[in-house]
Amino acid sequence: MDEELKVFRDYLMFTVPHVTVLAGALLGVLLILGVSLNLALGIFTVFYGMMLLILGLVIRPHVSGLLWYRIGMAFFVILILLGLLLIFYGE
Repeated sequence: MDEELKVFRDYLMFTVPHVTVLAGALLGVLLILGVSLNLALGIFTVFYGMMLLILGLVIRPHVSGLLWYRIGMAFFVILILLGLLLIFYGE
């Protein structure tokens, strides 16, 4: 296995679950506070996408040549845009 692919695999295995739990906790707190479902999901999606995008930018020097990395970064940007769409047009 290529060294870049190993770094990318380790990134996915060791950081994405932690970000998922953090974003899920934010979603839970928003729902407990009584925020509307669409707004809570929009905030969750923007927060989750931003956190994944930041982590992706941190590992960029190590894996920027991978196609999977580029697809992942595009997906993170799409998550942010979908979250903004939910926030502004969700109701």
